[in-house]
Amino acid sequence: MAFSPRKRAVRHFARVKSWPNGESSEVRVQGFAGWKAGMTHILMRDNNPKSPSAGQELRVPVTVVEVPKMFVLGVRGYRMTPYGKQTVGEAWAESDTLADTFPELSRRMPQRKNHDSDTHFEVLLNDDLCDVHLIVATQPGKVSATSSKTPEVMEISLDGGTIGEKLSWAKEQFGSELSFSESYGEGQYLDVVAVTKGYGWQGVIRRFGGKLLNHKNSKKRRQHGNMGDFGTGYVRKTIRQGGQTGYHQRTEYNKRVLRVGNPEEQEITPEGGFLHYGEISNDYVLIKGSIPGPAKRLIRFRDATRANGKVQDHPIDITYVSTSSKQGV
Repeated sequence: MAFSPRKRAVRHFARVKSWPNGESSEVRVQGFAGWKAGMTHILMRDNNPKSPSAGQELRVPVTVVEVPKMFVLGVRGYRMTPYGKQTVGEAWAESDTLADTFPELSRRMPQRKNHDSDTHFEVLLNDDLCDVHLIVATQPGKVSATSSKTPEVMEISLDGGTIGEKLSWAKEQFGSELSFSESYGEGQYLDVVAVTKGYGWQGVIRRFGGKLLNHKNSKKRRQHGNMGDFGTGYVRKTIRQGGQTGYHQRTEYNKRVLRVGNPEEQEITPEGGFLHYGEISNDYVLIKGSIPGPAKRLIRFRDATRANGKVQDHPIDITYVSTSSKQGV
């Protein structure tokens, strides 16, 4: 019941519903987005002196995510009400600036020709805000793996400083680009929010992992024995039935960043390219373990909300990154 209802996600990229309260002294973004390329393995030395394998080389599976720079479009402010956070307003970069530096945005939305950025910014400054979010857009045109050139627009929370400092910092970033390395580094823990791989409509055995009925059962094996008691008069929602499987938004907590690299300095694309993805030509990040979604899925990153002091100070020493072919040869 924790995942009910198991219906399809609204869109192919996730929506981050909450952001942690950070303790940064300088203003920084609390999230990012990138495209999942695939998985490989690395060899890294265990520098944890308390580990049973201290000093040894470990084989670690990693997920490669391509993270090209994101374009800053505007800023949005929120006030606190008895019913939760409420949008106060938003200020966008000048339409002429966006049209010249980011023409792909016209694929997603029309130009804001009558938008007075300074006036809207003054409204945000004079209001009693509780939170400030940056409005950014992805740049799929820089990713060779996807055929789409339409950017996705999303919000990212800001951390550090006062509300006024956040607004001033956001205004300075209008029309510029943000990189992953400006906010995150090796060894940090992140939350990964993504839409899982979809399998369409599946029966109850595949969907919930139910047990097959006895071969002597009448007429059916891959169904459950009954749909509930007679007295209720309807089928309870707790009864496991067939339906949509996969393509759900899920969050995985405390995924460790092992490397933030560039393909020009540290090659990562395997021979023949990643399966169903191709080559990586932008900045990339290595995440320990697996993450939700298939190749080419747009992944959202967020500051870890359940780190609970989970900090590993020992350095990361990667001795080998596998770039062998993933084509099964």
